[in-house]
Amino acid sequence: MPFSTRFIDGLETGLPLGKILCVGRNYAEHAKELNNPVPASPLLFIKPSTSAVELEEPIERQFSHGDVHFETEIALLIGERMSQVSADEAMSGVVGVGLALDLTLRDVQSQLKEKGHPWERAKAFDGACPLSRFVQVEGGDVDWEAVTFHLDINGRRQQSGKTSDMLFTLPALLEEMTRTFTLEPGDVILTGTPSGVGQLPREAVLDLSLSLGLKVGTQTR
Repeated sequence: MPFSTRFIDGLETGLPLGKILCVGRNYAEHAKELNNPVPASPLLFIKPSTSAVELEEPIERQFSHGDVHFETEIALLIGERMSQVSADEAMSGVVGVGLALDLTLRDVQSQLKEKGHPWERAKAFDGACPLSRFVQVEGGDVDWEAVTFHLDINGRRQQSGKTSDMLFTLPALLEEMTRTFTLEPGDVILTGTPSGVGQLPREAVLDLSLSLGLKVGTQTR
């Protein structure tokens, strides 16, 4: 059955799942832990829609391909067509915020990197992108510099991230992406992972949490 994006109330978003556009090495500490250079511009790659699965469902590991690593990331659901947008207007096209696991066949990726080959075999396989349900937002509702998220494995904190630590801010990412890729309603953006990535353990419980920096307005009389 094809994957459908949903809001946290369980209702379908009504948007067909499109491409899943990802950014690598968007946190300096994550680049450091994998001995990768910090990029001067966003490192982009794509997962196909067939990689998406429900985050709430048990994860099927690809044991025959070596180590499977987890990378927890903020996911943005795009609600309108965007091409060549500026950073100032970019977030107005976001209609949902959630979390994703960018599952990576690390042994396969290392082999591909050594040969200078693309990463798709390590990043784009079926089931490589467990996606949560999305919190419905309008671009102006959220302080995009104050979004935080966590991953706990078997009750132990494994990853913590906040948008203020990103090398490239969310508006800057969308601006850069739309210089090359036209974003369509239903596309999903994965925004990079903080340090703490590791091998996906067997028989483990993964708990992911997301906190949005919601803006609060006041009125005077």
